[in-house]
Amino acid sequence: MKRQSRSSAPFITLLLQLIDQAYNKKSWHGTNLRGSIRGLTARQATWRPASSRHNIAEIVLHCAYWKYIVRRRILGEKKGSFPVKGSNWFHCPAKLTEKEWRQDVELLESCHTALRKTVAQLSLADLSVVPAGSKFDNAFVLTGIASHDLYHAGQIQLLKRLSK
Repeated sequence: MKRQSRSSAPFITLLLQLIDQAYNKKSWHGTNLRGSIRGLTARQATWRPASSRHNIAEIVLHCAYWKYIVRRRILGEKKGSFPVKGSNWFHCPAKLTEKEWRQDVELLESCHTALRKTVAQLSLADLSVVPAGSKFDNAFVLTGIASHDLYHAGQIQLLKRLSK
């Protein structure tokens, strides 16, 4: 990974703005991912609309996992260091403690922070690299992770409404 040049700074700044708006910064499009889970209890996070459907806690872990994957691929790191066993979708128990729920939210936060730090250090040349394990270049994947957050924020908003 090369150090960011002045000419790449505006594009990196734009990517960071997209990632932040989708996750936790003010935007015009509505609730972002972090805002969609703000104030939720473990009980609310584990409610399911049907037995075969994901709950909010599972969506949170899924989002944390993909932030981790994107960062890992950009940096060329090896697989296997995600703190929760499994991949992509993680089954959460029907009864999650408040402490476990807070840990899941903290994991999402730490994965976002780590990804953001990685993006801030990219150069313009890094954005056109197609990392091992991916079919797409870094710029495409980074805009996609922002879209991924917004998609799941919408799902969470819907689940919250359905649960009432």
